[in-house]
Amino acid sequence: MNKELDFITSLHQSTKRDYKERMFNQKVEAMMVARNFEKDFFDGERKYGYGGYRYIPNLLTPFVKKIIDYYKLTNNSKVLDVGCGKGFLLHEIKKLLPNINICGFDISKYSIENSKEEVKKYLFIHKAQDKFPFEDKSFDLVLSINTLHNLYVYDLEKSLNELERVGKKKYLVVESYRNEEELFNLQCWALTAECFFNKKEWQWLFKQFNYSGEFELIYF
Repeated sequence: MNKELDFITSLHQSTKRDYKERMFNQKVEAMMVARNFEKDFFDGERKYGYGGYRYIPNLLTPFVKKIIDYYKLTNNSKVLDVGCGKGFLLHEIKKLLPNINICGFDISKYSIENSKEEVKKYLFIHKAQDKFPFEDKSFDLVLSINTLHNLYVYDLEKSLNELERVGKKKYLVVESYRNEEELFNLQCWALTAECFFNKKEWQWLFKQFNYSGEFELIYF
């Protein structure tokens, strides 16, 4: 069975969210805008997404240290970030391991064009459900943080298969719920998600799609 980790939950819980306000603030329109994954989603009004996706020094450092320690990453390792956004996570990894080989892709042209200058040359535009342009087991670790729940199930299978193919080790984070209140909150908050699954459903899918890596679920 896939091992469940607890690396990012404390960071996720540090953000305050008004679930009902989002649900009643023209949410259908906001979903349509957010699903373009462009400027409004990253740096527009909060109702469309992040409300300003800015780099905050050291915010991700504790999370990254957990990843480095658990997966025993070194300056000789190779890491891929699927759904890398502006490359903040890869930048933090590179700060701690300056010679590590990093790569990342995202569906958003805007996020790649506005990524951290220090890592921009390692990033490119690509869909998570399309075949990854890499050889089998090319990476010591493949990461995917808060991306795969945005795929339809048939595309989720393709992406998990690709994570499995190119990564020696894998770690992903997706949204989930444990009870009716958390499901309600998730449905209120999520703008781009296509998968609304509880833990047992996610584990069942991992087994069906032959995903052998670690996972973490975040709750709302």
